[in-house]
Amino acid sequence: MKRSDIFRRLHHAPPVLRLANCWDPASARIFEVTGFPALATSSAAVANALGVQDGDCLDVSAHLAAIARITAVVSVPVSVDFESGYALDDTAKLGRNVARLAATGAAGYNLEDSRVKGELYSVAEQCERIAAAKAAAPALFLNARTDIYLDALGDVESRLERTKERLAAYLAAGADGIFVPGIADEETIGDIARAFRKKPLNVLAGPSTPPIAELERIGVSRVSVGSWPMRRTMAVLRDIARELYREGSFGFMREPMIEYDEMNALFARS
Repeated sequence: MKRSDIFRRLHHAPPVLRLANCWDPASARIFEVTGFPALATSSAAVANALGVQDGDCLDVSAHLAAIARITAVVSVPVSVDFESGYALDDTAKLGRNVARLAATGAAGYNLEDSRVKGELYSVAEQCERIAAAKAAAPALFLNARTDIYLDALGDVESRLERTKERLAAYLAAGADGIFVPGIADEETIGDIARAFRKKPLNVLAGPSTPPIAELERIGVSRVSVGSWPMRRTMAVLRDIARELYREGSFGFMREPMIEYDEMNALFARS
């Protein structure tokens, strides 16, 4: 069975699909051997790992090459955080970029509706973009993202209804699932999940997000963790750097770590 078919099926049966967000082949393999049935990437983590800021700053070819390296070392489906598609106002280019993404072996992707940070495409524009992206790679799971909550756009009182309006339009345009980063309270999550019962809702977890068991109870189909794993890993590396430079000591070598042979075996060729 194709990875894209497996990935699609994982959204429609309990338990909640837990997606660990990787940023390179090593992080992807560690998540895979832990048992995750599918993985996701984080655009921020991938960009930062390649020395670039997040926010459509990464060259699309560099991004696609990074994804190809990840899909080459894992056997599970990989969903890609593809930002807004690296095409700005060029819908035809967006379609070409999504077709190139499909060629990397990706099983799905997130497509956000931010034209630039803090400014959304109109509903009509984003629906046109979704339709073009879907036509370019029909097999890939298109997770339509809206940033109304993430960027706190517009009046608080109308935020929920505007979000639902956009999500309904995106699904009608061909999206397979919906993604609303920035929501963390059970009431709002549950309201959106109930409004779109037949379509998978992706929640971006944060420190105050309800436990996965509760998210499943209120109708969430998919949970991802964004750049948190990469940033937590970098915090550990920062501590190592400070100890080595400031103290000239090697205490970090006595901390838990993956042994050389175990790490090397993650990439053993069969």
